Amino acid sequence: MIKSLKTEDWTSTLIGLIILIFVTIAPTFMSNNIILFFVIGILTWLGYLFMGNTKSLGFLLSFVVVFVLALAAKYLSALPEIKKTGLESVFFAVIIGLLIRNTVGLPKWMRPAVRSEYYIKAGLVILGSSILFNEIMKAGALGLIQAVIVVFCVWYFSFWISTKIFKVDKEMSTLLSSAVSICGVSAAIATSGAIKGDPKKLSFVVSLVLIVAIPMMYILPWIAKEIGLTEEVAGAWLGGTIDTTAAVVASGKFIGETAEQYSVIIKSAQNVLLGVAAFVISLYWSMKGTNNDIRPSGSVLWERFPKFVIGFILASLAFSFLIEADSAKELSKIANKGAREILFSLAFICIGLETDFRYIFKKSNAKYIWAFLSAQGFNIILTLLVSWLLFKGI
Repeated sequence: MIKSLKTEDWTSTLIGLIILIFVTIAPTFMSNNIILFFVIGILTWLGYLFMGNTKSLGFLLSFVVVFVLALAAKYLSALPEIKKTGLESVFFAVIIGLLIRNTVGLPKWMRPAVRSEYYIKAGLVILGSSILFNEIMKAGALGLIQAVIVVFCVWYFSFWISTKIFKVDKEMSTLLSSAVSICGVSAAIATSGAIKGDPKKLSFVVSLVLIVAIPMMYILPWIAKEIGLTEEVAGAWLGGTIDTTAAVVASGKFIGETAEQYSVIIKSAQNVLLGVAAFVISLYWSMKGTNNDIRPSGSVLWERFPKFVIGFILASLAFSFLIEADSAKELSKIANKGAREILFSLAFICIGLETDFRYIFKKSNAKYIWAFLSAQGFNIILTLLVSWLLFKGI
């Protein structure tokens, strides 16, 4: 039993759940970056040893450097002028990692703590605490109807156009489709974890999502005003199309308070589908497998199934139903703005450190960009139509 838990999947899931427990017990302490450094460092170090690794001092030294780089990314994203652009810390984390890898290279002594999926999976468990069902229900039936229609239709269209028209492989098509249809960066990360995706592909998709979200944040509010959309319709449109929460909030503010509220509600309604989508995708990928000689029995499916999905769902259920609503929202904010953001930054520092610029700027990546932009164009038009039909009378 213990041996079966000594995997990266289970270890990172346990780390995420332990961090959430610490947040509920001592929220004030867990909002301090210095304390978070020690908590995350000790937990990931213990997890590293638990998985059977022996170079403990090497991991600690490497972790300190990676953590400092992650803090630098978080600091940059918090600068007032940069914050206005909607660029998140993960964007700068990738850039910092890429600069190091493609200038001085990745030193051998740094490699023990350069484990992108280790941090990503723990962060995704924490992300589950932000999916509060009582908050989602405030959107009412209309918000949930829009979320289901848009996510399903856009995901299917994106996957179809990627695989059939642009001849993109299924792994990249799945990452692109989840990112454009659900909730951008978080969806791409969850999907990559569910299908055990290539970190280089994930890094590319995240960078693409963040870069495309910036012009959309300014252009869509302008279009909404020009065509005379009500704030309710405009907010629903923005929340359903722009792929990062920070950019959604910023774009809603350009129109008005009501638009901002509706944009956040719709984005939250889409976020709640993240767990469902990750579960379905991981189940499909597990059944498909990588070896056609292995029959997808129950034990094989369980072995391949990403355990962070279980942690994600447990966190969501606990914060939705076991903790008082206002407290759950505040605790979730502390956990996600602190520990989860740092874990994601750690992960993307590592992805950058593992990625060669020659991969990102390969000519063959053009088809990924066109597939994503085509899907995003469909998303913009479909969501505008659905938002107008559902919210025009409000």
